Amino acid sequence: MMVQSESTSFLGGRLRIERVSGRRQLHRFVTFPWKVYAGDPNWVPPLIGDMKKMLTRHPFLEHAEVEYYLAYKGDEIVGRIAAIENRLHNEVHDEKVCFFGFFDILGAGEAPARGAEIVAALFAEVGRWARERGLTILRGPASFSSNEEWGLLVDGFDSPPRIMMTHNPPGYVELLEGYGLRKAKDLLAYFLIVGGTPERMVRAAEKIAARRGVTARPLDMKHYEEDVARVREVYNRAWEKNWGFVPMTEAEITHFAKEMKPIVKPQYMIILERGEEPVGFALGLPDANMALIHANGRLFPFGLIKILWHARKIDMLRIPALGIVPELQGKGLDQLLYLRLFQAVAEHGIRGGEFSWILEDNHAMRQALVNMGAHVYKTYRIYERPLAAAV
Repeated sequence: MMVQSESTSFLGGRLRIERVSGRRQLHRFVTFPWKVYAGDPNWVPPLIGDMKKMLTRHPFLEHAEVEYYLAYKGDEIVGRIAAIENRLHNEVHDEKVCFFGFFDILGAGEAPARGAEIVAALFAEVGRWARERGLTILRGPASFSSNEEWGLLVDGFDSPPRIMMTHNPPGYVELLEGYGLRKAKDLLAYFLIVGGTPERMVRAAEKIAARRGVTARPLDMKHYEEDVARVREVYNRAWEKNWGFVPMTEAEITHFAKEMKPIVKPQYMIILERGEEPVGFALGLPDANMALIHANGRLFPFGLIKILWHARKIDMLRIPALGIVPELQGKGLDQLLYLRLFQAVAEHGIRGGEFSWILEDNHAMRQALVNMGAHVYKTYRIYERPLAAAV
């Protein structure tokens, strides 16, 4: 049954918020961004079928409650949002956060008053939902968590996002801040053109590896599931103290591994081992968005052909994750991972790569990237606001 909120005045009309219920509403929720981003050359349309599966069958939902809402003016959809209670996050961080995600509205920056009213109505509905559950903080965008797409793009709108990164109109920044949301943390994306690695850095990295008794190897596709499980172990240990981090469950890492297997290149995942113990890894993913952008969200009748054609020309990489077990952090092994990864990609036609995202206060990681010649070229932001004020 569809639940409809009380209507509110909307610039002489009526604005109403409806909870998504049923296949038709879900389709409208998923396809609404096509209206928002019409004419934006830097938006990468997701595959519609994959998005529907994500919203209804993702293993994240095993430890979370999620509600999806659409804003209507008359029969026209003018906005969407998700309210998310990530129970695992709140347990790990001892917080009572209601995350919001999948946020989009029509006309951001073109009609500020209209946009502000849509924003207020959507967040009022999220706030009511959250307070019913005893949640006290509003935070996001998170779609769904730090293990998927996270943050609002606030700088670097002049190029498409890399795989699993977000994109939004610049006007969202003013609208969210106008509603009273404030910066909680910035997430940085670094870009590096692949080139010759200074010999002194190579020698230094090799000495560090020898001193720590560490060896590096690529992913073994013949033992893909086993290697993925080893990487999950390192990932959850390495990131556990990071702001906003939520450990990946076994179901989530299995899902991620299955989704990524078609595009994973073994030479782009470097695993560090001390004896038989995994102690670090770096994951590089070919930027599938460079092919996906041509499919317009549909595999058929011609989307799959376009994806396969343009996939041959992918020459960019995204490095979404790098981790080293706590006892070996700060020992220079991150630089060893970067070097080994970029030595591998330079041999396979990759021109450059994005390291994302990096917390703004992760100074050690940021300095290592600067030492490699990388620079910040996009900034994403997580916002928050006390729910007591979000009425």
